[in-house]
Amino acid sequence: MNGPAKFLLRGLAGRCPACGDGHLFRAFLKVEDHCERCGEPFRHHRADDLPAYLVIFLVGHIVVPIAMWIEIAYSPEYWLQAVIGLPLIAGLALGLLQPLKGAVVALQWHMGMHGFAESKLARS
Repeated sequence: MNGPAKFLLRGLAGRCPACGDGHLFRAFLKVEDHCERCGEPFRHHRADDLPAYLVIFLVGHIVVPIAMWIEIAYSPEYWLQAVIGLPLIAGLALGLLQPLKGAVVALQWHMGMHGFAESKLARS
């Protein structure tokens, strides 16, 4: 696979967008300073709040229609909705946060944003 899909999939997987072998994260949401395999620097990234906004957007678009369907079709008690919905929302949010942050960092790397311009020029 070539082009944008390649680096985005590497970012989603938490791998170096340049080589695909090194790790992008040293902890759950802490980005490595550089790739341990190819040496690509990551300290320039500025993912900030975008991954969290994307998670909120995606989880909301997944959970709200399901919750509405369950409410209309079955009208369960509120405590049952909370017992089912809260773990679902927390699991989706935590499960999507790191992959989306990796994709944002990979996108910045690919586009040469926020200090990644030298890396982009070297690739050209």
